[in-house]
Amino acid sequence: MTVTAGRRTPRADCTVGPDGGITFDLDLGRREDEEAPELLLRLRGAKGNGDGSTVRLSLSPLRDGRLRAVLPGSMEPAEGRWDVHLREPCADDDGAVAVEPGIRDLRLLVDRTPGNGRIAVRIPYPTLDGRLAVRCWLRAPHAEAGPVTFDGGGMTVEGTLYGTGLGTDARVEARLPGADGRVLRVPVTGEEGTFAFTLPLDRLAAGAVTAQQLWTLWLIPGTAEGEPAGGVRISRILDDVWDRKKIFVYPGLSTGEGGRATPCYSTDNDLCVRLEPEPAPAS
Repeated sequence: MTVTAGRRTPRADCTVGPDGGITFDLDLGRREDEEAPELLLRLRGAKGNGDGSTVRLSLSPLRDGRLRAVLPGSMEPAEGRWDVHLREPCADDDGAVAVEPGIRDLRLLVDRTPGNGRIAVRIPYPTLDGRLAVRCWLRAPHAEAGPVTFDGGGMTVEGTLYGTGLGTDARVEARLPGADGRVLRVPVTGEEGTFAFTLPLDRLAAGAVTAQQLWTLWLIPGTAEGEPAGGVRISRILDDVWDRKKIFVYPGLSTGEGGRATPCYSTDNDLCVRLEPEPAPAS
């Protein structure tokens, strides 16, 4: 921990509780008679502080001299990335300083089984430049991706569906965002909260593939009651991995006509398929 002008750079140990709440413990080397600072969680990319983009958590002293703040499991910050800051009693919000990550105990997030209502996920993580942040998701309903397997030219995905069921006309849509707005629809099967589908990857290419395309995957439950407009994004968020884009790497399959399709995750842990020109053979 670095020291600047006689004051330690704040560092927080984080523990995720059974209800999904997060406990932040800080050792700031303060006297007992000093007024406690405040912990601020700021939604990255938000324009101001008056629209729910700042969460304020009071810090209370512990017997060992540390300070503790708690983000309750019942609180549901907006979906996004929240940077953690410490505001001294004499400073305004602009004077708050970034907090460094300490020990992160995320064991209770592994193999998590939530209820069938609104899914709220919070994962404390270290940013690339060494700061502490919290990744939050809010999903209702939610389609949790599981195993991804391959058979011939198809990609099969199994998963768990929370908050809704599958109707007789349930389907999965692979969508190409942009002006083309192309959609590939395939049937989905499942029972008792599960789903499965097979996407023929060669059908994503319409002729020669000359530039990279990123297809997003959506589950359309096909239920008359409570079906979300636009469908349910297929993602994987119910564990301790806050960014699986570079961690879950799948093989690519040839689509013919010089194209290659590769399942992948976005930085938001949404399941996608990347379609791109087949690499030229090494000479």
